[in-house]
Order: sequence, then structure tokens, then C-alpha cells
Amino acid sequence: MATEQPRVKLPKTAAKGEIIEIKTLIKHPMESGQRKDAAGNPIPRRIINRFTCEFNGRLLFEAKLETAISANPYLEFPAKVTEDGDFVFTWVDDDGVIATVTQHIALAG
Repeated sequence: MATEQPRVKLPKTAAKGEIIEIKTLIKHPMESGQRKDAAGNPIPRRIINRFTCEFNGRLLFEAKLETAISANPYLEFPAKVTEDGDFVFTWVDDDGVIATVTQHIALAG
């Protein structure tokens, strides 16, 4: 999948009930399978096809990605913080390769 660890940005703390913005970026070629190499051979499809974000074991956000998504997909979405906990971000590509990042958030105050 990616040669680098996916990047995730979210605050370290938030007030109870606060809506935060979560930003993610992963390096991936997102090859659609519709292009050909210099010899005219088709380049096989290889995309991230699924992204999930869980908070304390509960699914918070899910995206099914298709071939029209550009290389190095960036996703941004809101989340309401109601308790301390761990966000677990997971990317899965066509080859079955999985990348996972976990980040903790604490309630402020």
C-alpha cells in the first residue's frame, strides 16, 4: 500500500459534545486499471477500496472508494466527541493490504 504511514490530524482534546474536524491523507497510486504502460499493456487496477473510522469500537464513518478517486486520497469529516477514546482509521486496498492508525482524544477540562 503506502510506503509512508498514513497521516491523520485531529485535536488532542475536545470539550464534551464538541464537533471536531478529522483529516486523513494516505499515499497510494490509486491506479484505475484503465491506463496502459509504455509497452501498451494494461496497468492492473489497484485502489484503496474501503476506508473506515471507528471510535471506541463503534463505526463512526465509512467510505467506499472507486476508480475515480485521485492518487493519495484525502478525506475530511466531522465527529462529535462525547467521551475520551481512541479513533481507529483503516484503509484497505484491492490487494488486501491494510493500513491502520490509532489516535487518542481526551475530554478537555
